[in-house]
Amino acid sequence: MKNKTVLITGSTSGIGLGIAESFAEKGYNIVFNGLEKDGIEISQNISNKYNIEHLFFPANMLYPEQLREMVKLSVEKFGVIDILINNAGIQHVSPIEEFPEDKWDNIIAINLTSAFHLIKAVWKEMKSQNFGRIINIASAHGLFASEYKSAYVSAKHGIIGLTKTVALEGSPFNITCNAICPGYVKTPLVDMQILDQAKHHNLSPEKVISEIILKKQSVKEFVPIKLIADMALLLVSENSTTLTGSVIPIDGGWSAQ
Repeated sequence: MKNKTVLITGSTSGIGLGIAESFAEKGYNIVFNGLEKDGIEISQNISNKYNIEHLFFPANMLYPEQLREMVKLSVEKFGVIDILINNAGIQHVSPIEEFPEDKWDNIIAINLTSAFHLIKAVWKEMKSQNFGRIINIASAHGLFASEYKSAYVSAKHGIIGLTKTVALEGSPFNITCNAICPGYVKTPLVDMQILDQAKHHNLSPEKVISEIILKKQSVKEFVPIKLIADMALLLVSENSTTLTGSVIPIDGGWSAQ
């Protein structure tokens, strides 16, 4: 049987890169996506390391036509995208009265609307083969709010609603859709949040981590990317047909509070 193909947005850094490497280790074909300047090299290195087939697209989540083209060319090469993992995201931290409107628009577009466009683009082929696995990387902020993150919290709450709707529509066709809600993961995105919070609160980065970032987690550790990747691998298995519409916290006990 041919190897299955997974498209992972934002997969040349952070959580997406960790997920991509775990899937490559299992022999999946990978469609990489990212805007990093060394994205081609990153994807090629993983492909060589695990001897898999791959494509790389620097598609910008702000532009739906680029997303549709990425899917079209991927299907031309691999026949179908079996698995879609919507992971790409950006963040901005600011009080709401100072929140830049362009930042709001971009966060909603990249963190939420791009997932809709990609799901729509892969849907026909998933239905035709009676198999599809869609994972949306949401956040603990899809379940809970925090100050100064109005756009991010709104987008992540929205992605959970999208997840549940897609799960209902996909169930007759063996297409599942689930959301993973990580707590804080040590990624470049979180590193920027730490610096933003340090500036806003006039604290050292170390104080921000202990007193703000990890304050709501009962386990005072960053969530390992490998744990998120392992959950993603479970969700895409052939035997996970009845696991759909789920919102799965991996948040160091944040949701237990």
